[in-house]
Amino acid sequence: QVQLVESGGGLVQAGGSLRLSCAASGSIFSINVMGWYRQAPGKQRELVARIRSGGSTNYADSVKGRFAISRDNAKNTVYLQMNSLKPEDTAVYYCNVVGVSDYGLVEGWGQGTQVTVSS
Repeated sequence: QVQLVESGGGLVQAGGSLRLSCAASGSIFSINVMGWYRQAPGKQRELVARIRSGGSTNYADSVKGRFAISRDNAKNTVYLQMNSLKPEDTAVYYCNVVGVSDYGLVEGWGQGTQVTVSS
């Protein structure tokens, strides 16, 4: 299994910045994809950004040019730098990891961290 610990959420004014972190641990020896999803009240969970082991990235159209995802493979940690935040970015942000353990393919979700952007 994989355990994920998130940090970095909070309250920020529109136009401000936040940086989220997510550290993975457990019986996982290879992480293929690390990503961030978010879920706003009354809405479905959606992909924000993800990064593969080779460094390729995907972003939701709504965050392109404002958010940047990165990872530190040595620390099994993924980061999400969020700039120029807007009220519509308000949501619970979840870290997601897909990798390989002794038991095969595994996937883990973080507990979620609240990001609130005030206007």
